[in-house]
Amino acid sequence: MAQVKQGDTVKVHYIGKLADGTTFDNSHDEDPLEFTLGAGQVLPGFEGAVLGMEPGDSKTMTIPADDAYGAYDEEMLMEVDRSQLPSKIEPQVGQQLQVRQPDGETFSVIVAEIEPDKVTLDANHPLAGKDLTFEIVLVSIN
Repeated sequence: MAQVKQGDTVKVHYIGKLADGTTFDNSHDEDPLEFTLGAGQVLPGFEGAVLGMEPGDSKTMTIPADDAYGAYDEEMLMEVDRSQLPSKIEPQVGQQLQVRQPDGETFSVIVAEIEPDKVTLDANHPLAGKDLTFEIVLVSIN
């Protein structure tokens, strides 16, 4: 049977879990994830886990935070004056917002803290600083 090698396009099903067992993503309720090895479409550790698998194989592997979304960076926290938020937004802790930079590019932030006159926004990826465990099943090599 064929084994996955660099350049192959594959389809996998996976369940992503945090160290405490919380599931953060699960492809089993939708179409399998399709990607090409070596194209940088998924985390390098995820891609490396699939390398050498054969259709029907399953594997569980953990990607350390530094090899996933990186360490949590306190410098990615921003305090903004509440008056800088659009008047129609009533911020709530955990809420995701889009911030537009002067060059027009947007990025996502999470409301981390709310005070009467200011709001702290977190621009870290939601999975930054977390080790990620994936249960992977190779569906096919295309």
